[in-house]
Amino acid sequence: MKTIPLTDYSIFIDDTFVDFQNFIQQNNYSSFLVLVDENTKEHCLPILKKYISSFHIIETCSGEHHKNISTCEQIWQQLIEHNTDRKALFINLGGGVIGDMGGFAACCYKRGIDFINIPTTLLSQVDSSIGGKLGIDFKYGKNLIGLFKNPKAVFVASSFFKTLPTRQFINGWAEIFKHALIHDKQQWEKYKNIDIQQANINDIVFHSLLIKKQVVETDPFEKGLRKILNFGHTIGHAIEAYSLENETNSLLHGEAIAIGMICEAYLSVKKCGMPEEDLKSITHVLLKHFPKQPIAHFSIEKLLPIMRIDKKNEGAVIMAALLSEIGNCRYDIPISEIEIAESLSYYISLKN
Repeated sequence: MKTIPLTDYSIFIDDTFVDFQNFIQQNNYSSFLVLVDENTKEHCLPILKKYISSFHIIETCSGEHHKNISTCEQIWQQLIEHNTDRKALFINLGGGVIGDMGGFAACCYKRGIDFINIPTTLLSQVDSSIGGKLGIDFKYGKNLIGLFKNPKAVFVASSFFKTLPTRQFINGWAEIFKHALIHDKQQWEKYKNIDIQQANINDIVFHSLLIKKQVVETDPFEKGLRKILNFGHTIGHAIEAYSLENETNSLLHGEAIAIGMICEAYLSVKKCGMPEEDLKSITHVLLKHFPKQPIAHFSIEKLLPIMRIDKKNEGAVIMAALLSEIGNCRYDIPISEIEIAESLSYYISLKN
């Protein structure tokens, strides 16, 4: 069992759920409501049921397509039907979509009820466990409507990984790789030859969370340093959003961010003087775990409208976080349409 204390809550890494039971017993909540999708209801809720006796289930559909205001309305309707008061606890049991949207819905209901997160995917454990970013997608892009609010606690358990398809498990490694690239060159060296299926995942999650904790506590509202966590996301988010809207078997978040990191590593050489050897290292490792995707039809004309409404932009200027070297990231770097197109061409030209 390990604990990561933050300013106003803690992350408990514990497969025994002792910390979760203690939290429930020590707080006098009037009722408990557990937000699930069809996957976490089937695979993860049975695990949680062992440690909490009485609760209401709030069910929604899985996937980024459902992270919107219409789904929030359904959540609020169910809260009302259960006569939920402001002394209730809202429990988000699921991946990033459940955590982002569930926290947002909890904060808006009756001007806010307490919520906790129990992230069940590797991606959500290392990415959204820290930071307090809550929100939903709007028709123009990802996470355009939202706020900053921390949960009362986060409970991380690797036992949930047994419920994940292999593709979903690998998906989470994109953010793990990103944390090392922006802040820990020594850790990146360890990852270059790692067997991700055999690695000590609890230690890796703990280390990744420590990196994000350091960044987020320095800049909780993303006014400066925290922007480095967006490495790979300027281009990656646009690719993800376009894929979600136009492809039946759409890219997962980590798969799109891996593409974004390769493209933005290419730009890092041009814009920030990152060594070519670092670009080769990043490209090799990411392609090893995230095989090349057929994105030639993702034209710059289709992606630019998505990038232009990115939250990191300043006016009409598209901004990115780029590397000066592995382990050192800069933010608020303007990138042009021509440069973005060149970076996409670099990715398309690569051989697996």
